[in-house]
Amino acid sequence: MSQHDSMNVFASLVPPGSRVLDLGCGGGGLLALLARERGCVGYGVELDDAKVLDCVKRGVNVLQRNLEEGLSLFEDGSFDVVLQLNTLQNLRNTEAMLRETARVGRIGIVAFPNFAHWPNRLSVMRGRMPVTKALPYQWFDTPNIRVGTFKDFEVLAGQCGLRILESFGLHEGQVVRHLPNLLASTAVFKFERA
Repeated sequence: MSQHDSMNVFASLVPPGSRVLDLGCGGGGLLALLARERGCVGYGVELDDAKVLDCVKRGVNVLQRNLEEGLSLFEDGSFDVVLQLNTLQNLRNTEAMLRETARVGRIGIVAFPNFAHWPNRLSVMRGRMPVTKALPYQWFDTPNIRVGTFKDFEVLAGQCGLRILESFGLHEGQVVRHLPNLLASTAVFKFERA
């Protein structure tokens, strides 16, 4: 999936004019797109120095912060939408961060590599950890500290008191709604507090 295609899919999930918080915003490309094409305002949170500099160059409001520290600097309901795109799998405090996402935002949108995608299953059946476009690292050098599936997230969302509004998969730039746990390399969920 091209980064441009996925950014457009994610942008389409954000209502025009929203106040947005992008956790792990990278270089700020999605926030810049949301501001330019959907009239959104907001902040990115990013730890990496070079990516923070990219945000500044793009004119994106960014806070340099480790997400493991939580979101205590934001009040309840500060944002309409909180994004966690390819961030959740890198966090130790996944459950706490989902609860915080629902606390500071009316709607949360998460995306993460789907470990149940059929090529991953096949790789594990062959005795090896998968290396794919969505999971591009070897098992010994991956920044991902956990792997998950659609079903895993559904259970976790329930435990965190979240109501799933929409879920689908992404693969090679295409939205996957039929059997996404099997056919999609990326899982996408839109949720709110139950």
